[in-house]
Amino acid sequence: MSEETNETETEQSPALRRYARRKAALRAAERVLERPAFLGTIRERLALLQEEAPGLYDLDEPSDIYGNGIVEALEERVAGLLGKEAAVVFPTGTMAQQVALRVWAARTGDPAVALHALAHPEVHERKAFSEVSGLRPVRVTREPRLPTADEVRDFEEPFGSLMLELPLRDAGFVLPTWEELSEVVAAAHERDAVVHFDGARLWETTVHFGRPLEEIAGLADSVYVSLYKSLGGFGGAALAGPQWLADEAKAWRHRYGGQVFQQFPTVLSALAGLERELPRLPEYVTHARVVAAALREGFAAAGVPWARVHPEQPHTHEFQVWLPYDADVLSEAAIRQGEQTRTLLFAGVWDPGGPGLSYTEVAVRADGLEWTAEDVKEAVAEFVARLREVTGEAGGA
Repeated sequence: MSEETNETETEQSPALRRYARRKAALRAAERVLERPAFLGTIRERLALLQEEAPGLYDLDEPSDIYGNGIVEALEERVAGLLGKEAAVVFPTGTMAQQVALRVWAARTGDPAVALHALAHPEVHERKAFSEVSGLRPVRVTREPRLPTADEVRDFEEPFGSLMLELPLRDAGFVLPTWEELSEVVAAAHERDAVVHFDGARLWETTVHFGRPLEEIAGLADSVYVSLYKSLGGFGGAALAGPQWLADEAKAWRHRYGGQVFQQFPTVLSALAGLERELPRLPEYVTHARVVAAALREGFAAAGVPWARVHPEQPHTHEFQVWLPYDADVLSEAAIRQGEQTRTLLFAGVWDPGGPGLSYTEVAVRADGLEWTAEDVKEAVAEFVARLREVTGEAGGA
């Protein structure tokens, strides 16, 4: 056992060293498309919150205890933004969605939850629906897009709830059209099923749908939103829907261990995100489309024979870039660019997508707004130069 452990640690050490280098390169970089808030130091994050806090809530009010006070203020704010009767704050989105769908299962009498095969609970939550909540996931489709109305309407198994992840991250942060989404919701309701939005990043969807947030959320019977993925908060989630759902969700939140004693730092950070980041998300989405187009042009100009930005026009401010190289090669080239030029074009992890094919996720936030299309193309040329250093290529890929 000891020898196996040592061998595993040895095998992992290059990856761990690369992770440390990438993190150091990101912190030292002068130019990035996104500087994730969660990578800041504790001092930096507390300093920013202290600067913003006085305008967010009366700091002379008593701190919260088990979900009152400032927590209730955040719940009211989220409910208003989403156009729902009530909202409930949870420590995690995993818990929020299990509770929501458990409550709906009791109401509909059907524990089956229809969802996409790439939905977050199916891929990233260790079968929590079935193992913890007694729910039975059924996969409507495996296609790299949201389910269609016909797929929902004609699905061979009964289900009580349809869960739609908007955007569908693992397919490339993709969204349906507004008309398609409306038809899918209608198809579920025709089957007497309720519709729940996994809206961890729903905040980002208004540009693509061309609708206000309240109207988008209004299609669903209940909605979960993250308080940190788009907003840059310390953590947390919120579940919004009818008042009766919120009341029952609070009871289940307690049973699941989510009745946190005090949450004011996390809640303050969420309020700060609603003030600072939420109004800027449409600008990020718009500029992400400029960046995506420049990336395509840059790779073509640099002589890379095949490169793909997916979706071609990003649906949110996040998207995928695919290149015909092994993930380790691309990771090394990206890190070298950051270390040597203080410009980190690709700050995220490169994952294998097939033999000799890898992809990474790109996000455009406040730092990315400073980049022009020419800046992006120049950075692509620098990245490709490092890529050729790593592979030993003399010219075109």
